Amino acid sequence: MIDQLLQMSVIVGIITTGVRLATPFLLAALGEMFDQRAGVYNLGVEGIMMMGAFVGFWVALRSGSPWWGILAAIGVGIFMGLLMGLISITLQAEQGISGIGLYMFGVGLAGYLFRITVGYITGIEGFKPIAIPYLSDLPIVGQIFFNHNWMVYFAFLMVPVSWFVLYKTTWGLKIRSAGMTPEAADTLGLSVVAIRYTCLVIGSIAAALAGAFLTLGHTNMYADNISAGRGFIAVALVYFGRWSPWGILGGALFFSLVDALQLWVQVLGLNIPYEFAVMAPYVLTILALTVAARQIWGPAALGKPFNREGD
Repeated sequence: MIDQLLQMSVIVGIITTGVRLATPFLLAALGEMFDQRAGVYNLGVEGIMMMGAFVGFWVALRSGSPWWGILAAIGVGIFMGLLMGLISITLQAEQGISGIGLYMFGVGLAGYLFRITVGYITGIEGFKPIAIPYLSDLPIVGQIFFNHNWMVYFAFLMVPVSWFVLYKTTWGLKIRSAGMTPEAADTLGLSVVAIRYTCLVIGSIAAALAGAFLTLGHTNMYADNISAGRGFIAVALVYFGRWSPWGILGGALFFSLVDALQLWVQVLGLNIPYEFAVMAPYVLTILALTVAARQIWGPAALGKPFNREGD
């Protein structure tokens, strides 16, 4: 059994699959990072992913173009982000409860719409891999990193872009101020509400794109529970990565490689119970968070409603 896993072709296959599977984790977790850096945590990521996955799939099915599906998923992200902002920022509902409500709304609505509009599993034409000239020809490395569709490249590109925005721009400083000392930010003339709304919309667009990747860039189909808890793992990755894009990248690759390993275990037909292989990524999520929680740090105002009058 171990000999099969240690074959070079299998190792390369596992890593290649892991790089591709890191895409939804990266997109959703980086978006959630901006939410939390601004002081809002959104537990509705899973529901947003499901809505992005379905709407992207349905529009691509009807239009014949996955690009229209991407645009539709972005629209879903904007709507869900504004909805979460209305509930948690304007109405100042408890963020954990409103996030769970958004999750249930998204999952339930996506499943319902799928049943009344499609009702059966069907494939669509998704995004094709794009081989990077010259780099894709490199032995081993080319196959692992430089022969994916554009959404994979985009997700990994967003890591340094997010770092630059967060730490090297004025807007990034405003985001961090809104999440650490919103009263001081307000005193300096910054609109904490506008910053938080903007981050929620950006984070929700990223989550919707993460869902759209599953249907347009990975499976080329839609099924109930296609996100399979990835939204909650993405939220966990923000804590695991210490609210840092590079930390999130490390965590996303760790969990995606474990996910890829369990898929290859099933493909190879190894003598390991199917259920143990499937639950491995989720068990590791719990263990990783247990270790990370010992030295956890986060934005001081995370989860706290902001009220200018101090009521």
